[in-house]
Amino acid sequence: MVGNPDFLTGANVDDQSPELQELDSPEGEMHLRFYLPSGRELALPAVVIREVTEPSPDRITPVPNVSPLLLGTLNIRGQVIWVAELGQLLGEPVPLNTDRAEVPVIAIEEGDTMLGLAVARVAGMYWLDPDNIEAVSRSDDPVGEFLRGEWRLSSNRTLQLLDHVAILRSNRLGQSAA
Repeated sequence: MVGNPDFLTGANVDDQSPELQELDSPEGEMHLRFYLPSGRELALPAVVIREVTEPSPDRITPVPNVSPLLLGTLNIRGQVIWVAELGQLLGEPVPLNTDRAEVPVIAIEEGDTMLGLAVARVAGMYWLDPDNIEAVSRSDDPVGEFLRGEWRLSSNRTLQLLDHVAILRSNRLGQSAA
């Protein structure tokens, strides 16, 4: 995935907007853009991402008696980490299809804690202007507690910025992931 030249530029994405700037015009801060199975478009700051990988599902080892949000563990460069299904963690209704050749996993970290987030698709790295983030106040949206804000890309489309610390500290994962 990272070896693919289109990964870093987002050249294979046909939904460009002024807010999403490719690497050749750096302005703002670097973010990784990705999608959940429901089609929800999200981003994480690049500085909190340890690695992006696409292991085969059989490399994620299931562990009995843990939260159903956890797919299992994954060995990333000699470190074993928990892998959570991000969409289910956020309360999304559509489960991740793990019956495929590869599952995109974004390894995020804060201090000594690292967690893998399984997603539907990784779109690429983009420069996003933090000054254009709008606050979100959706008490009816279960994802609300995990959001730092959102960028309005068009009248009917937003890119939501996740709060990685809220994800890592979530009680939804149980004691096992931390």
